[in-house]
Amino acid sequence: MKYGIVAFPSKKIQDLANTYRKRYDPHYALITPHITLKDAFDADESQIGEISKSLEEISARFAPLQIHASRISSFYPTTNAIFFRVDPTPQLESVHTSLKENINLGAPKHVFVPHITIAQKLNASEHDDIFGQLRMVGVDETDVIDRIHLLYQLEDGSWTTYETYKLTGAE
Repeated sequence: MKYGIVAFPSKKIQDLANTYRKRYDPHYALITPHITLKDAFDADESQIGEISKSLEEISARFAPLQIHASRISSFYPTTNAIFFRVDPTPQLESVHTSLKENINLGAPKHVFVPHITIAQKLNASEHDDIFGQLRMVGVDETDVIDRIHLLYQLEDGSWTTYETYKLTGAE
């Protein structure tokens, strides 16, 4: 089964992201706006107990995540995805590194760039047009995220929460 680890921002930021996602993201109905902390990976039921234990330890170590979505950015030319850029912080990097080291399933597909996707799978002209418009609108949102989530993918491609872990530490 395919799993992933994410942080969901507040309803306010999700609603803002969804105003764009419902028009520009074909994955809109499959998953709530999120920050991917660990890319999707394959695991079986026998591994989930150990993964869950690691997530409990990590969430007990880290304080709630302070995030700032500071601008609209794009992964062009790698992909035509557009996103809210979440400013990287030492805390976000540490959480990501801890997940990568403690849940060593599946190599990272990309360098960790904290973000919330708002558009993807666009052709080149759509990307250029939409990206130009959204950059003018911009984004400047701060948030505190006090939970991380282990998700799993259903047969229809949608993602649902397997378990939630409250961030209660001091780091």
